[in-house]
Amino acid sequence: MMTLTQLAERFPSDDACYEYLVSMRWPDGASCPSCSSAKVYRLKGGTSRRWVCKGDAHGGKNYNFSVLVGTIFENTNIALRTWFQTILLMCQSKKGISALQIQRMLGLGSYRSAWYMCHRIRAAMESGEFTKLMGQVEVDETYVGGRYENRHRSERKRRAGTRTKVPVVAAIARKGKVVARVIEHADIPTLDGFVKEVVSEKVSLVATDEHWGYSKLAAGGYRHETVKHRAGEYARGIVHTANLDSFWAMLKRGIVGSYHQVSKKYLPFYLAEFTFRHNNRRNVNMFETVIAQC
Repeated sequence: MMTLTQLAERFPSDDACYEYLVSMRWPDGASCPSCSSAKVYRLKGGTSRRWVCKGDAHGGKNYNFSVLVGTIFENTNIALRTWFQTILLMCQSKKGISALQIQRMLGLGSYRSAWYMCHRIRAAMESGEFTKLMGQVEVDETYVGGRYENRHRSERKRRAGTRTKVPVVAAIARKGKVVARVIEHADIPTLDGFVKEVVSEKVSLVATDEHWGYSKLAAGGYRHETVKHRAGEYARGIVHTANLDSFWAMLKRGIVGSYHQVSKKYLPFYLAEFTFRHNNRRNVNMFETVIAQC
């Protein structure tokens, strides 16, 4: 993966970043993002970042657009070089990097700008492409959030009687990809439905702990084996959830060490970030992959 120095050399200006986005989005020539027409031409001179579409879908009117339309960079007032630097820092940070640290490192004027960029990049990391997991698969649930007794007094009063931690479930193919979701309840319908959605029925093994929410997996056609954590059993041959345990540990260390706290509303974005980094851990072009998904 590139370093910040190499990034600065490769993209010395915003124009260089812009041309890179053009080559990534339209390798075979520009097309209209509204109607997909190829009847477009690029304006010259000072407005060279703009295109005009002459397609019939616009009723004889010219439709002006740029390569930023429909991307996370659309309508941004932040320099593209700053966006690129933030993407690289987020890709390089194994345990995540906070918006406050981004603000300090890049000299941004406000924390809000850094926070905005980070969340939009996390949204881009959530790829729409998905194939069901195969081989030996581990499934496990966990709870994300601080202890009730560690909350501020005002938080304890406001949230009295409510659950303080958010349930999350994930499935991982050993030596493969991980899929993680925020869920409302760790019950049979939710966990069983999640496994059916993300795990192929042709897998050789689905390994879980003894949580009652997985009790219907065998009846659903899966070869389901469990380890009894409560009895001190964490591995029985190939039956274990060690890979997911490592993923959960990385996620929680990142939240505690880098972000300190994460609300339920934004937790899916952080899950997308940690999932993306895990699934692309051997991808030397991780930066380019994020740009392609922007």
